[in-house]
Amino acid sequence: MTSISDPHGGEEQNIRTVRLRRLGMFLRQNVVAVTVLGLVVLAGLFAPLLSATDPHFINPAVRLRPPSAEFLFGTDPMGRDIWARVLIGTRASLAVGLLVALIALVVGMVIGLISGYFQALDGVIMRLMDGIMAIPAIILAVALVAVMGANFTTVVTAIVVPEVPRVARLVRSVVLSLRSEPFVEAAVSMATPTWRILFLHMLPNTLAPLTVQGSFIIASAILTESALSFLGVGLPPEIPTWGNIMAEGRRFFQLFPGLVLFPGIFLSLTVLAINLLGDGLRDSLDPKLVKRI
Repeated sequence: MTSISDPHGGEEQNIRTVRLRRLGMFLRQNVVAVTVLGLVVLAGLFAPLLSATDPHFINPAVRLRPPSAEFLFGTDPMGRDIWARVLIGTRASLAVGLLVALIALVVGMVIGLISGYFQALDGVIMRLMDGIMAIPAIILAVALVAVMGANFTTVVTAIVVPEVPRVARLVRSVVLSLRSEPFVEAAVSMATPTWRILFLHMLPNTLAPLTVQGSFIIASAILTESALSFLGVGLPPEIPTWGNIMAEGRRFFQLFPGLVLFPGIFLSLTVLAINLLGDGLRDSLDPKLVKRI
């Protein structure tokens, strides 16, 4: 009896092989970035276990102590352990970055899909997006925080607003290139509901560029939150963040530079690792590179 091979099974096997090779190549090329970011995330998750000191405990008797075995990064002007505050500050900074990226991607994706598919609305929506992009992001964020007050929700909103137009323009460009494709025209000719065309036919083609864009939004949001906190218009002082810690130590920088340098090092390494991962994602999702694999 002659066995008949399944061509679809071989094709699926090839696809899985390509995906595994792409994943392996991505991890090999970005092992340093993955390691650094993983350590930062673990430091934030297990902050209470890595430091026996309460990051909120004020002890004037040990204020402005240099780094030592008891206080790895020294103490701040209120006698609080900088090591404990830097670790716990990882949570707030990463939470802001992830939440901003999630909201900006979802809102920008919907706006981009609508703008790119409905020509009648494209001009109005894009002019609104251009108006928002014309305002410097940090100035817009400071203005929104000043009007709405400094809290976690306000800071996230203030950082999200400048990011939405960038995502919307990216999705719109993809939709414009897909609108005249045969599979879209076939779906329209079959009277497929508009929402199915947008979310089942066009949306999957935007996921690769959105994934890369999301990584850069996380890095940008962390930097913006730190800048706002450093300027005194970010998260409240009772919430430790890298920006707040640097802002509290800037007056003593010449005498105790660690007050600014230690949280600044954590901030720089985290943003650098996220940006490197974004570059790696862009390379691994490049169709030309996939074709070579």
